[in-house]
Amino acid sequence: MFEDLTGRTAVITGGARGLGLSMATALAGQGVCVALFDLLPEVSAAAASLAAQFEVDAGGYVVDVTDADAVDSAVGEAAADLGTASILITAAGVVDWGESTDVAPTVWRRVVDINLAGTFFAAQSFARRALEASQPASVVLVSSMSGSVVNEPQFQASYNASKAAVSQLARSLAVEWARRDIRVNAIAPGYFLSDMTRTFTEDNPDLAEQWRSRIPLRRMGEPADLDGLVVYLASSASSYLTGQNIVIDGGYTAV
Repeated sequence: MFEDLTGRTAVITGGARGLGLSMATALAGQGVCVALFDLLPEVSAAAASLAAQFEVDAGGYVVDVTDADAVDSAVGEAAADLGTASILITAAGVVDWGESTDVAPTVWRRVVDINLAGTFFAAQSFARRALEASQPASVVLVSSMSGSVVNEPQFQASYNASKAAVSQLARSLAVEWARRDIRVNAIAPGYFLSDMTRTFTEDNPDLAEQWRSRIPLRRMGEPADLDGLVVYLASSASSYLTGQNIVIDGGYTAV
């Protein structure tokens, strides 16, 4: 247990399911109160489940992360309900596959708006309240190994570009906020078996095997493989760590 986490509050975007919910679960297991943000209406049920399982305060908030005003309103509502957050995890994200010559402008903008703009709006609103409360804070932006390598055989230029930008955003905010006691790091997962990815790999076993064959550990990541890293970054145990992009990919980018 990281005892300094008990009783603190975290905001997790993309928290209704998948990696976002898994990371929220890891924090709730440390006694952290959790505010889950998501467009999906089941976000409320996810929060209620965490509250019952871990006996922590939790809330689910339906919010579009690309709407800066809506994000700011939700962060304020969560603060009123659970206390000012000192931990932020930005897990809201989407991917689009396709030939770049065929990508529609609306599709490009949607990927960039959710992955990059939505990440920034959440960090911006979170930091404003942390500074007002004069409390130390930790921000964990979810990037991707695709921010530093190009995946094959699928084509996903919008996703790769947006995740590279998230990694650079983490560095930029880390330097800007360092003297104000807000640490910012990015985590860059490789191929992980989230709920959505698991369904896809079951339907496309040949592609899944291509991915696994390129991973030195010869397996895709399980959501729980992120738990230790996220909890560590949220806690004071990582108090000298900021401005980093930590890749967790089973060795994929090492070869």
